[in-house]
Amino acid sequence: MSRSPTVSPIALTHVESRELADAELWDAITEKNLADWEAKWTPELLRLLEALYDKGVERRLWPQSRHWDWRQKTQAIEKRLDQQCFAIVCDGMTQAMMITELTKRARLKGQENDHLVYVDFVEAAPWNRREILGEPPRYSGCGSILIRAAIEYSKLEGFKGRIGLHSLPQANDFYANKVGMTDMGQDPDYQNLRYFEMTPEQAEAFIKEGD
Repeated sequence: MSRSPTVSPIALTHVESRELADAELWDAITEKNLADWEAKWTPELLRLLEALYDKGVERRLWPQSRHWDWRQKTQAIEKRLDQQCFAIVCDGMTQAMMITELTKRARLKGQENDHLVYVDFVEAAPWNRREILGEPPRYSGCGSILIRAAIEYSKLEGFKGRIGLHSLPQANDFYANKVGMTDMGQDPDYQNLRYFEMTPEQAEAFIKEGD
């Protein structure tokens, strides 16, 4: 986390105004991002959890990433060369973060055992998550931008855009329908989460749709 990130200009949609907002994609998770998570994400998440509790919403419908500790996750991979982190910053605040790794191999027929970029963890700030808020988020586009970053990283590594990930149930629809990945079903070796994989052709279709 000590190096300065490479910063790429991107745009998010400010949902209320329906206007594009200038944002940045960082190829690292820095101390600034972790401070944002601790000082802003965590209190907001607790506030939203209290609201869900007060409304009597079943715990199974609460955000399934609520136990994630981003500082712990980044410290665990600090000296590993096979993992790459990303963050989205807009309006001076971290809006989303992602950790990827290069140790997994493809499972999909036709690309079995080929190298891919595995998306280990990806999360948007609580105020950008419609499924928690029950109302429009502050910014939209974080998830798609990070998936696109994973695809571009895959290409950079020579993996032709192949990516894979295990999805929390609340995100299954996003990966299947919005991103267009192949749903390979529940993985009994990974908490029975559904495993999704993307071919180079699916990656190109996703990027083209976003252009």
